[in-house]
Amino acid sequence: MNQKINTSLAENTVAPVMLVTGSAKRIGAAIIKAAHHQGYRVIIHCHHSEQEANALADELNENRADSAVVIVADLAIVNDSSALSQFIENIIGSFGQLDVLVHNASRFYPSALGSIEKAQWDELFLTNAKAPLLLSQALYPYLKARQGCIISLLDIHAHNKPFSTYTVYNMAKAAHRMMVQSLALDMAPDVRVNGVAPGVNILPEIDSDQALDNEQQHSIIDSIPMQRIGMPDEIAHCVLYLAGASYVTGEIIAVDGGRSLTLAGGSY
Repeated sequence: MNQKINTSLAENTVAPVMLVTGSAKRIGAAIIKAAHHQGYRVIIHCHHSEQEANALADELNENRADSAVVIVADLAIVNDSSALSQFIENIIGSFGQLDVLVHNASRFYPSALGSIEKAQWDELFLTNAKAPLLLSQALYPYLKARQGCIISLLDIHAHNKPFSTYTVYNMAKAAHRMMVQSLALDMAPDVRVNGVAPGVNILPEIDSDQALDNEQQHSIIDSIPMQRIGMPDEIAHCVLYLAGASYVTGEIIAVDGGRSLTLAGGSY
């Protein structure tokens, strides 16, 4: 697969461009690095992680000059038409085109029944549903001009197997999943739209409010047929496959070590 994609990029006089939202670190950064390795020029989007984003861009530009840029923005810009227009202008102005849009930015935290607040709804739906839709719509003409594609990072819990106490997150990711399938119809045949549904492919950061103790981690591993936590590079590999899969649209690929085969839902 890699050889085929690399050959395709080599035949183009201008390297394709990929934008990954929320890509300063973790899975987003892994996607950026994998795409850059395959010859893409990359746009690293971040909100709070500007230092990490700039360090990543410096590393990639040292390897290949003028191949990576950073754009800093709160995705709440989709609520302001002028701010959104400026954001789109900055994206296209970076390299003059866009070939692949990857929706990776996401907020993830519980919303226990009885304490669900409007602010939780607004934030979780913004990053997991509203921003992906409105960014896709705004960038559609540029993707269409390049016969490009959109790839969304979803969740194996977004379809029939919800997390307990994560009602708002579950609903938002389910909406994003339906966006993928809907836009695959609405944007065909010009732009392909697909999704990748991770299982446990990266653990929460140890200093976050979602950190897991050793007992929880071992319990998760025991529930995965492949008997290990996934790696960010494995998500990136699937994203790059979909970026080059010219006859695949409307598909959602689970990259979960088989966990969705045994998962009953309810627990992490």
